[in-house]
Amino acid sequence: MPPTFQEFVTGRLAGLLRAATALTCDPHLAQDVVQEVLIRAQRDWGRICLMDSPHAYVRKMIVNEYLSWRRRRANRDLAVSHPLLVQLGGAVDDHVAALAERDAMRVRIARLSRRQRAVIVLRYYENLSDSDIAGVLGCSAATVRSHVSHALAALRAQAAGEGHVIALRPSDQGVNHAV
Repeated sequence: MPPTFQEFVTGRLAGLLRAATALTCDPHLAQDVVQEVLIRAQRDWGRICLMDSPHAYVRKMIVNEYLSWRRRRANRDLAVSHPLLVQLGGAVDDHVAALAERDAMRVRIARLSRRQRAVIVLRYYENLSDSDIAGVLGCSAATVRSHVSHALAALRAQAAGEGHVIALRPSDQGVNHAV
């Protein structure tokens, strides 16, 4: 039996907000994006819940909402210097250094173009393959790899300018990504 909308939201809201925050680099905008998407998803839940992966469909809705948000909000820029308040990952062992590096990485990611940011978040936060990311963004897997390559180069250049070295790596969940 397919999950009810309430069951879906109860089980997936935290993850959707985490991914949206990583995309937008603004927890308030992330909440707005997720809220807009969930309003539409609730209206169409009878159709969405019958899909093979309702979560993947809602995630795609969130990415599309984020990518088109700029057009509806008259090119509102993100304040890159504003620290993010929502934790994107799990628990951190080294408190001060790890928190400082995580915040610095959020600022670096916020400086990427919207497409590059979306690709980085879908790959490294959502653990999607290139073909899955291509499906979400409506482009080819080669375009995804190009965006990842340019984004990683930009992140490394930013980190080098700050005297840091970035070593992004995929999760241990079996998704293969070349870094």
